[in-house]
Amino acid sequence: MTSETDRASGTGGNRFPRRPLGFTSLALASLCCAGWAVPASAQDAAATVQDSDAQGSDTAESSTAAQPPEGAAEAQGPATDIFSRNTVSILLDGRLVFANGAESWVDRGLGKTRFDGTHDGDYRILPTPAEAMVLWTPRFTRSLSANVSAGWQRDQDNPFDLIEAFLQFNPERSGSVGFSARGGLMWPEISQEHSTGGAWSVVNSITPSAINAWIGEEVKVLGVEGTLHVSASEHEFAGTLGIFGFNDTSGTLLSFRGWALHDLKATAFGYFPLPPQNEFITEIQQDKTKSLKEIDDRPGFYARLDWRPPWPMGLNLFYYNNRGDPEAFTKAGQWGWRTRFWNLGFNVDLGASTRLIAQGMTGSTIMGFETDGKRWVHTHFKSAFALLTHQLSDSWAISGRIEAFGTDESGSEMSHDDESEDGWSWMAAARYTINDNLTAFVEALNVRSDRGTRNRLGLDSFQAQTVFQASLRFKL
Repeated sequence: MTSETDRASGTGGNRFPRRPLGFTSLALASLCCAGWAVPASAQDAAATVQDSDAQGSDTAESSTAAQPPEGAAEAQGPATDIFSRNTVSILLDGRLVFANGAESWVDRGLGKTRFDGTHDGDYRILPTPAEAMVLWTPRFTRSLSANVSAGWQRDQDNPFDLIEAFLQFNPERSGSVGFSARGGLMWPEISQEHSTGGAWSVVNSITPSAINAWIGEEVKVLGVEGTLHVSASEHEFAGTLGIFGFNDTSGTLLSFRGWALHDLKATAFGYFPLPPQNEFITEIQQDKTKSLKEIDDRPGFYARLDWRPPWPMGLNLFYYNNRGDPEAFTKAGQWGWRTRFWNLGFNVDLGASTRLIAQGMTGSTIMGFETDGKRWVHTHFKSAFALLTHQLSDSWAISGRIEAFGTDESGSEMSHDDESEDGWSWMAAARYTINDNLTAFVEALNVRSDRGTRNRLGLDSFQAQTVFQASLRFKL
């Protein structure tokens, strides 16, 4: 009897021998009983600019509170709350979309946005539900809690799937040094645009940047992490180290499709479609990619450093390495990818009502065997954006974002001219808080990109797409 996971040990004869699956994945799964930080819903986070910090942007600040005064614990309510109105939420999102452009990547096209135009690229209007989520945030003790979310997303292959499920350990801190931890199925703290809860929702717009759209697709992990928090002379520092598995396919979409701008989130058991590939890749790669997959039985790691000075700003640096084996694959055609990247995040308050956030990412991913000293696929990628949000009133906020992105292909079985890409986009959005349960968004998104692969499909390599969206988010 053989396992579904294969790995090449040579380049001649039987080059894809079978090997049994090891125990690292089982060990990682059993380790996922650690915990970290208290969750907050996206709509709660969106109340003000100061309260709408994206996931991870205030890591050093969020767990540095001093020991609460006597009697404060009683005021916070019971230490244990498993099922109540405070621990179970329903999140619904309905859209009205007006979009143009070529066929979307979600339909196996090469369009960069989630929604597209008519068959000839003209504008079309589409009223549609976007997602329906259930969020469970039980509190077992004052230090130990959990975050579990699951639901339905339009354009996902499963009608109902798990989004996140992790435990969190965040003890009260009384001195200058503290520790927190979390573990389970989760996104590492990279995005500056998403909330710390609410099924990983974007706070100030509908569509995240290309960077964080890709994080949502291919950088979800099953792992554990610990964070050390230090206060020194009114400066807050934090260092995080994480170990994870089940993220071996990270990089597939960036290489075979390129960057995209959308708000779809990877699920525990779902797949994302791939556009048509060249003849060689079509023979070896399944026409879809599974985000949560352990193939090579080798754990990866990430590290993050945060600095928050006594001024209204924060800076963080993140490094990710999945330590993937590019020669490992499954019988179904899912491959291991060795993906590494650096991410730099920054946020600053420009007055009481205005916030600027920015991110920059650069990295590479490789897959396959070596031919003439080159891996079959070797993609360098980079992207950066800046997002400005201004709070007009307690109810209204407006945002604008500009970004650039690109990939550079040097693999032996990929065409540099066809598989490389360059692009940029701008976005303008407004958020209106109707009441505690309803939030409305309007957004205009324009994306321009050049990718030679489109020529294989009889399309112009350059595309410009515009998507107007109105969203109504309901939280109960």
